Amino acid sequence: MSFPNTTRRRIVLGGMAGLGAIVAPAISSTAALAADTPETLRIGYQKSSTLMIWLKSRQVLEQSLAPRKVSVQWHEFTSGLPLLESLNVGNLDLTADVADAVPPFALAAGASMTYYAIESPSPTAQAIVVRSDSSIRSVAQLKGQRVAFSKGAGAHYLLLEALNEAGLSMRDIEPAYLTPADARAAFERGSVAAWVIWDPFLAAVQRQANARILRDGAKLSSYRRFYLAATPYAKRRPDVLATVYGELRRAGEWVKANPAEAAAWHAPLIGLDAATVEAANARRTYQVQPVDAAALDEQQRIADAFAGQSILPRKVTVATSPVWKPA
Repeated sequence: MSFPNTTRRRIVLGGMAGLGAIVAPAISSTAALAADTPETLRIGYQKSSTLMIWLKSRQVLEQSLAPRKVSVQWHEFTSGLPLLESLNVGNLDLTADVADAVPPFALAAGASMTYYAIESPSPTAQAIVVRSDSSIRSVAQLKGQRVAFSKGAGAHYLLLEALNEAGLSMRDIEPAYLTPADARAAFERGSVAAWVIWDPFLAAVQRQANARILRDGAKLSSYRRFYLAATPYAKRRPDVLATVYGELRRAGEWVKANPAEAAAWHAPLIGLDAATVEAANARRTYQVQPVDAAALDEQQRIADAFAGQSILPRKVTVATSPVWKPA
């Protein structure tokens, strides 16, 4: 569930970005012909991919796609960027949700991918936290302090925006680039003054270590989750995307309508107690919807911010990426 440190690993992605055309939602003649030929839909997911895992656990897609002679093959990944690498080199057709900071890195490395769905904003699902006994009461007081976060993650973007809002920049703090596990340990022993983190880690440190939220993403970072497809597959099988999209929407509605049951089901899969998962889920909308202009605009802002910090290997133009729209 953590985002990899892109300074310590090379992003291996081939191909070129798409030309930005809208992928037609209507079932094309190619899709109609493909529906008569048995094939396998390959889906990548992570342990945090609540909605896709819910569909997997109940074999919903297997049943929904059977009339189209499409079987489903599932592949688990530990983080978002390797998942997109696999998508780009042709080993996957679709991905479950990835955090909003992930796609710009893939695009910067030349990934050929199509945005096919998003979850509506969940800005309070990530935050800057301090210990309950900390004297720090505002982001401005982080000046000169050591702050932990995962480099290149959505938490990094949130920190950039929060510092800017307070009249500060990254030069005014001491960054501590740490994975969530290492950051949690540093936070609890007091070797960092603050930690920027997302759910369910956020809910866990609140419940288990009595952390206090200093600033969440409200009006700073929307924290949308993005669902992506390999562009050749999106063009060839828009009918399959339409089926997956519909089932994701229904799964999201179930999770929000049944919070206790959803948490009890998912908690053992991610190694947390159900109460913590329920607290984290309460901040996530799980509302699956089409990719809109606002979502792509924020993707561009994230890309620009990271390019300005020399975190992205090059600038990207998000608008060149194809977008699938439901009928």
